[in-house]
Amino acid sequence: MEREELFKEVSIKTPSKIVLIVLDGVGGIPFREGKTALEWANTPNLDKLAKKSILGQTDPILPGITPGSGPAHLAIFGYDPLKYQIGRGILENLGLGVEIKEGDIAIRGNFCTLRDGVIVDRRAGRIPTEENKRLCSRLKEEIKEIDGVEVLFTPGMEYRFALRLRGEGLGSEVLDTDPQMVGKSPILPKATDPRSERTARVAEKIINLAKDILKDEKRANFIILRGFSTLPPISPMQDIFRLNPAAIATYPMYKGLAKLVGMKILDVDGMSIADEIKTLKENYKDYDFFYFHIKKTDSYGEDGNFEKKVAVIEEFDRFLPEILSLLPDVLVITGDHSTPCRLKAHSWHPNPFLLYANTIIPDEQERFSERACAKGGLGRLFSVDAMGLMLAHALKLKKFGA
Repeated sequence: MEREELFKEVSIKTPSKIVLIVLDGVGGIPFREGKTALEWANTPNLDKLAKKSILGQTDPILPGITPGSGPAHLAIFGYDPLKYQIGRGILENLGLGVEIKEGDIAIRGNFCTLRDGVIVDRRAGRIPTEENKRLCSRLKEEIKEIDGVEVLFTPGMEYRFALRLRGEGLGSEVLDTDPQMVGKSPILPKATDPRSERTARVAEKIINLAKDILKDEKRANFIILRGFSTLPPISPMQDIFRLNPAAIATYPMYKGLAKLVGMKILDVDGMSIADEIKTLKENYKDYDFFYFHIKKTDSYGEDGNFEKKVAVIEEFDRFLPEILSLLPDVLVITGDHSTPCRLKAHSWHPNPFLLYANTIIPDEQERFSERACAKGGLGRLFSVDAMGLMLAHALKLKKFGA
């Protein structure tokens, strides 16, 4: 019996409520005076909660494997990330509300800074979203069709955009053009199977045209493409876990992830944690599972900005009592992956994991931190197993077998 079949058999509908808070990339390694950002931060509310909770660590994929945001989140949502390998392009496009049909190719793009044929900034200085919109408008106006393939640019947040290709004979097996580090030349699109050759040719022409269109821009003068993908066959959370799930997120990719597994995307009027809390309160009575995403812990980890990563953790801590005041039956606080400031990138380190419910035996750890979680009562588990724990503690699973 596969995982999905098991949960379909034992999951039941109840009024109990689960809140899953993902502090994106919150985990780290010692950076300042031997402390991580979580250990350095002043978090009285998280620490108070930790004393009443059970802690542990999660591996998104396997120990030692560094995950992308897509597979890391799918695992938290209860889907085997090795079975469902979903390209980032689909997630970015869905998150921005782009219509994706069977046969379409969805791609996630970055504006970047190119000098003398070398990428010197993969994120174009994190250009403002308004500048992104202006640039996408230029590209959209001048690149509408390539060799019979319809091309659609859609602006995302800061330096990110979505690209959709629609036409006959397109495959998604094309390698990323992003070298993943500065000081390297962009990579030409390369198909890894014959069906995707046309996609690679079209993508190369788009890149060359974009380079000419953006040549006078100071920062965003080039584009790199990632996550060539098509719509995957995946069952929604409603069918597998009998949940009525909703997502509160401000960045398109995470909305796309949530939408892919059947969550209702709730509108957030703003970008702050306070705005997300407001949305949670306004919709709390209507759903029984909430995915609540906070992005900036990851962004500042990737920038190596320890002070700002600490500040985001402390800001969340100040809002935690407002979430607790809603009296969720199960509250989980974790990360999708770790993003240590020392590495300025996603890493293979396990995620700190906290589970609070009235059906647990607290392990009496004193803090919510990497080291405390390593000593927690849950031990070390795979992220994909977290959904079973959430459902069980919310009394949403019946007995399996006689």
